[in-house]
Amino acid sequence: MSPGEPKLTVEEQRLLWTLRDIPPSRLRDSFLALVDDIASLVREPHCVEMQADGVPCESAYATCDRCRRVVSVLERLRAELGR
Repeated sequence: MSPGEPKLTVEEQRLLWTLRDIPPSRLRDSFLALVDDIASLVREPHCVEMQADGVPCESAYATCDRCRRVVSVLERLRAELGR
């Protein structure tokens, strides 16, 4: 880590160590791909339902956090996992 980089939070460290503890396998590869996809969605949410005639919410510029789509997806995933 270079001097200008921020330190990892406790949560970030825990996630990294958890990922490193998963043995190499197809399951690990699939899981890492899913985590990467989720991180991309959360980092840059966009309306996947946007069409030429508009969007389902009041604005094409509303974040998914505002219309709750991303939060809803994450909550359903956690519910399926029993957390």
